[in-house]
Order: sequence, then C-alpha cells, then structure tokens
Amino acid sequence: MDWQEVCNDSRLKDLPYKIELNEYGKILMSPQKVYHSAYQSALCHLLQTLLSTGMALSECAIATPRGTKVADVAWASRARFEQIKNEVECSVAPEICVEIVSASNSKKEMEERKALYFARGAEEFWLCSETGEMSFYDRQGRRDGSVLVPAFPRKVDLRG
Repeated sequence: MDWQEVCNDSRLKDLPYKIELNEYGKILMSPQKVYHSAYQSALCHLLQTLLSTGMALSECAIATPRGTKVADVAWASRARFEQIKNEVECSVAPEICVEIVSASNSKKEMEERKALYFARGAEEFWLCSETGEMSFYDRQGRRDGSVLVPAFPRKVDLRG
C-alpha cells in the first residue's frame, strides 16, 4: 500500500487514530489523547504567530526511506510550501518538524524520526513532552532553542 491509496480509502477516513506507513507499506495506527490535539493546536498557533511567512501544518505526511511518517506539527517556508502543497505526501520535509511525545513513543523511535526528517531536508526537529517541555535539535545536535524561531518558548502552556 502507498500513501495515495491510504488517502483514497474511504474506510480509513474517519479513524480516531494517527495513520502512518512503514517501509513495507503496512499501516501503523496510534490513538491520540486530548492533550496531544491541544499541543498540536498550540504549536501551530505559536508558529503562525512568530513567523510572518510560511505555513504551519498539522499531521504533515512526509515520504521517507522507512515509509510515510506524519509529523504532528511542521512549518514550511513560503518557498518550501509552494513546492509541497499539492503533493499527497511531502517529497521534501518542511524546515521544522515537531513530534509530540506520548507514553507509547520510545527514545529510539524519536531518534529515528529525527534522522528521517533531516534526511528529507528538515532544518530543525523539535520534541514536545507530555507536559509541554520543548527540545530543539538541528543537524549538529541538541540546541538551547530554535535557530529558525528564537522567540519560541521552551515550554508550551495549555492553560490559555
């Protein structure tokens, strides 16, 4: 199965799970909790507010050598967005790819996603913990903050 088939399959349209494909074309599903959706919304809002150009994306499908991975949140510059906006899955990763960590995610899984997104052209990879603590990475390793979005907070607060 490829990503286009997943997108076209009406049986998969309204599942309450995040869907991805592994490198063998098999569907992987992960249930999401409310906090996960709340952080997605907050992260997209912050990115759109702090960056005057480009596009914040939620559930961004990215083609990787290990199947289609779906970044919880991503940000693409105007030029990158023009390149990917009509694709079924991104042939090149947005500049920023963010994963919201849940109890079911392993450190190994997040390290693999980071490497896959960088291999597809991401410039930064961020992790958001279950409590909103942010971790920022570029190709050289962990950073104290984002180079692309220096004003991005080190902790995202859901209290509003």
